[in-house]
Amino acid sequence: MPTSLADAAVEADALAARGDERNLAGMRSEWADELEASARSADYQERAVSYRAIGQFRFRQKLELLRRGLEDTSPACRGSALVSLELLSREAPGPVNAVRPLLHTLANADPNQAVRRLAIVCLRNGSPQRDTMVLLQGLSESDEQDAQLREAAKRVAAGLKKKTTR
Repeated sequence: MPTSLADAAVEADALAARGDERNLAGMRSEWADELEASARSADYQERAVSYRAIGQFRFRQKLELLRRGLEDTSPACRGSALVSLELLSREAPGPVNAVRPLLHTLANADPNQAVRRLAIVCLRNGSPQRDTMVLLQGLSESDEQDAQLREAAKRVAAGLKKKTTR
């Protein structure tokens, strides 16, 4: 039996990977209150664990809480929320499409380079919309951007362009 949210999230991720929906649902209900409380903690490390756990638990019902993580003052929290968003959006673009303007802002202007790259990676799972493609193209061609960020933007833009030709 896991004793911390972080341990429970790792276990939940393993259940999800095995497709054990029944036990995963049980863990979600057991840990939902703790996850909510951690997301409201004054300690950014607890908040980061909570935002990361949303993805590990495949907790689609917590997308609004995840949005709060994307707007958190801590880069660690924003990064954890982005990792969860990417995981939750792999099968369907809905979660990314729901926060697309926020992802554009993070990709274009977040002060943390890792957060910016994670936002770009999340955009890969969204619908191939023109405004996203224009933003990514601009980032990939800008000499003012970090080389890793330019490369990530170029890769994601190319992937989205492929989606439009299918």
